[in-house]
Amino acid sequence: MRQITPKRFLTVITVILAALTFAQPGRSQSSSQKALDRDMNLERAIWRELEKIAPKSVETFKAATEAYDKQDYERAATLYRQVMEKASSFDHVYRRLGSALALSGKTDEGMPYLERAYRMNPSPENMSALAHFLDNPGEGKLSSQSDKMRALELAKKARAAYQAQNRGNDPYYVMIVANIAFDLDNVNEARAAVNALAATHPDLMQTHYYLAILAATDEDWEKAEQEIKKAQSLGLPTEVAQKFLNSGVHTRAQTWRYLYYALYLVGAWIVGLVALFALGKIFSNLTLRSIEEADPNGATGSKEISLRSLYKRLINAAGVYYYISLPVVIFLVLGVAGAIIYGFLILGRIPIKLALIVVAAAVVTVYKMIRSLFVKIESEDPGRALKPEEAPGLWALTREVAQAVGTRPIDEIRVTPGCDLAVYEKGRFREKLQDRAKRILILGVGALNEMRQNAFRAVLAHEYGHFSHRDTAGGDVALRVEQDMTKFAYAMALAGQAVWWNIAFQFLRVYHFIFRRITHGATRLQEILADRVAVRNYGAESFEEGLRHVIRREVEFNSVASKEIEEAAQARRDLNNLYQLQVTPETFDQQMIENQINDIITRPTTEDDTHPSPIDRFRLAQRIVCDNLPSSNAMVWDLFASRETITDEMSKLIDERVKEAATA
Repeated sequence: MRQITPKRFLTVITVILAALTFAQPGRSQSSSQKALDRDMNLERAIWRELEKIAPKSVETFKAATEAYDKQDYERAATLYRQVMEKASSFDHVYRRLGSALALSGKTDEGMPYLERAYRMNPSPENMSALAHFLDNPGEGKLSSQSDKMRALELAKKARAAYQAQNRGNDPYYVMIVANIAFDLDNVNEARAAVNALAATHPDLMQTHYYLAILAATDEDWEKAEQEIKKAQSLGLPTEVAQKFLNSGVHTRAQTWRYLYYALYLVGAWIVGLVALFALGKIFSNLTLRSIEEADPNGATGSKEISLRSLYKRLINAAGVYYYISLPVVIFLVLGVAGAIIYGFLILGRIPIKLALIVVAAAVVTVYKMIRSLFVKIESEDPGRALKPEEAPGLWALTREVAQAVGTRPIDEIRVTPGCDLAVYEKGRFREKLQDRAKRILILGVGALNEMRQNAFRAVLAHEYGHFSHRDTAGGDVALRVEQDMTKFAYAMALAGQAVWWNIAFQFLRVYHFIFRRITHGATRLQEILADRVAVRNYGAESFEEGLRHVIRREVEFNSVASKEIEEAAQARRDLNNLYQLQVTPETFDQQMIENQINDIITRPTTEDDTHPSPIDRFRLAQRIVCDNLPSSNAMVWDLFASRETITDEMSKLIDERVKEAATA
């Protein structure tokens, strides 16, 4: 778009505004009038002056002025000549004759009369009239730069002389200075004149017209649009206002208006992110305080119930906010790319390769962002289902623990090769809400070696505590958000857009951090409440034994499995049964393993943890009273029909996966 200048506007509307803005001296306009009317007090003073020189010419002078006001400049010039012949020392007639001739298209003939009037009497009227026609010699005629500069000096002198005479507050003398200054692109002089006009005549049409030009000069497009519309409401011809707006003002004003709206939206969005982070911190602190202050031996208090309810709402709100954020991020990605290209245009040079990279990165990012929402992740249950006949004692124990906790028993046990011990529900959303979904226990075979049944009961009671508290029934929104963020991050990485300068990638990092802090705070509360269920039913000793055993077995199993996999690969043989291998002083640095276990147990709890640290859980468990009698405390493997069958199967499964990974 071409640069908008005051001269460009004035070139378009000079003829139309001639009658509106630049009436001849001797005419004034109050701030409340729309048409310019002659100052009759001044006019009568002129008549009295003429009457002293040529009394018989007064009526002719009046008739000439009447013709002039009706824009009959030819007749006015003829009558003014008659007056001039009778009153050759009367400067007013030279000024009006020169003006009439110039307005009739005879500027060259009229200018000498204007010059003579000025030499005879450098009055405000004579100086301003000469200044006007020096700057605007008429349609189809151009004024030289020197004439314009002289016009500006004369206009300023006329204004100063008028003010010195204390004759009133005629806006004409300020307007002519503003007009000539704009025509010269002298913004400083124009600004001073327009500000003076705005201070003394705030309701004048010309004031708002000039304010519009000044705003356009300052590239304040919204103000320019507002001022020209105000001028139009005060009498500026519609076609003039429309030409002004069509010159680029309206388009740019609209662009900036939308940009401001967008910036406000982005600002509000950022405030929302900060609010989510702050609420996450507040709820996390409230959770810690609730855990420490609540009586673990009593029923779940109203504060804890309320906190869990509010936490759930916060998580859902944070999940929804992720999807609300995506259009904002798309706007930012495209906006930044557009700003970079626009910056190249402003500099006058577009580096094609860099521009293509910027555009391609923006398009790919937006495409991947949108596509990630529609990529479906096929969920697959871990491991395989354990049949009741494979572990009848285990199935009986799960029903026993469910009865002790007071909840519905699990419907399926799935054995896995690792050391996982967890539960989840499978079913439709409504089935989960109505507690009719399928309850599944994940049982990592690696955790069962040397595990006693009471420790297992306590761990299982903890998992049943999640069912009782309906922790596994909700979380659909949180899970969906986690999956979509993961898909988006994966897509960005594959496309090579997971880089520091990509706004969408940085958003993903920030939002994942905020969302993680919020959801993990909630899960820490859930874990503590589930711990209470376990300890109340099976005691702190069994609970601690179970948790310590799972931690130890995970470290030991990973150590022996890694060593065996490495040795089998070197020897090109099948894996031995991983679940029969032992951590011995001859094959492992036992002190190092003990240090790893101790580090896991004694580490402090952080805001990024889904579970409180084991040492904190043990401490809180000691506060809980358990009156239940100890149950049978044999080994968990005694509950299976055939330990060797299960462990051989899981070991072969790991062997197959290792070989697949090696040949991939």
